[in-house]
Amino acid sequence: MEDKLHQFFSENNFDLEKPHSGHLKRFEQKLNAPKKQQKTSWKWLSVAASVVLVLVFWLGNNHQKGQIDLADVSPKMEEVQDYFVSTIHQELKTLEKNRNLETETIIENALDELEELEESYKVFVAELTKNGKQRRIISAMIKNYQRRLDILERTLKQIDQIRNPKFLEDEIYI
Repeated sequence: MEDKLHQFFSENNFDLEKPHSGHLKRFEQKLNAPKKQQKTSWKWLSVAASVVLVLVFWLGNNHQKGQIDLADVSPKMEEVQDYFVSTIHQELKTLEKNRNLETETIIENALDELEELEESYKVFVAELTKNGKQRRIISAMIKNYQRRLDILERTLKQIDQIRNPKFLEDEIYI
């Protein structure tokens, strides 16, 4: 064992020299020296972000001012839209509360259908803006909202069937 240690130290060149005079003092000075802080100027980043944010809001408002929505048709249509939007929002919350591994695919399919209806609603908004307040467009917009609610209600029923399969067997239909 002792031979292996001697062999190890003889094969490897270890610096066994004493450090130069003042080495300890220089080392302590480096340890105690204040650290250089890299100054990252966050000011210019925050200014740039603010400019971008203002620009986005301005462009969004200008884009929306040119478009007519269902709520812009009449006060009654605004009530209808508010009803549908709030009801859909509530149903979506309920849907999200029921999200788990068993219901994931059903919920995702429903959300995909809702997304398609949202895209067609955007087309209706563009048509309403372009062609004016035509009855067929307004009717199609209302039906679009109704379809969304139907999808959400159907999905919630499917989730209930998954959670309580016996519940449907016990129901009596009149």
